[in-house]
Amino acid sequence: MLIIGHRGAAGLAPENTLASLQKALEHQVDMLEFDVRVTKDDVVVLHHDSVLLDGDGKKHDIPTTNFDELKQHKPDLATFEEVLKDIDKVPLYIEVKPGVSTRPIIDMLKDRNDSKRLFLASKSQATLLELHKALPELPVIVIEPWSGVRAHLRALQLNTKIVSMNQRWLWWGFIRGFKNGGWQLYAYTLDDPAKARRWEKWGLAGVVTDYPDIFQS
Repeated sequence: MLIIGHRGAAGLAPENTLASLQKALEHQVDMLEFDVRVTKDDVVVLHHDSVLLDGDGKKHDIPTTNFDELKQHKPDLATFEEVLKDIDKVPLYIEVKPGVSTRPIIDMLKDRNDSKRLFLASKSQATLLELHKALPELPVIVIEPWSGVRAHLRALQLNTKIVSMNQRWLWWGFIRGFKNGGWQLYAYTLDDPAKARRWEKWGLAGVVTDYPDIFQS
């Protein structure tokens, strides 16, 4: 079972930062998950929400603000380019948020010689279809919040066998069925090692966790 650091190690360091990614690596994760968005000047940055809150609580809209200005309000705002340059030890699970412009992401990832370690993921089927059409050599992860049926249909359309589902909807029979069908199923966000190990026996392929430290044996 893969241990996948959620937004790096979101429970141990500020999420979606280089510090969080490095903290996850310290705890020997098998894969790093993080969110990406695109600024007004087409810089791909690590951030979950479309709005950045500064230290004073003021809001800054990422798609309509240039990177340098955002960086002034959040000094630890990381770029996707920094991650690709500095982190090469484990595969990267890149969650592209719905509605994000895919062109800057595509431009960064095309013609790379390490494409097999870059996994494109999204809750948005339209986003994944755009990315997969432009970057067919990169593996795809379907992120599905609640419906196993929809996850299955989405994955078939994208020709992938990897699905990441909200753990609250999972149970042993569902997990076993996915495993028997030749699928890789990840559960997010799961911070319960005992539950994860039980599910591993039924075929869970990976767990996305805020606390990779508690999964170290």
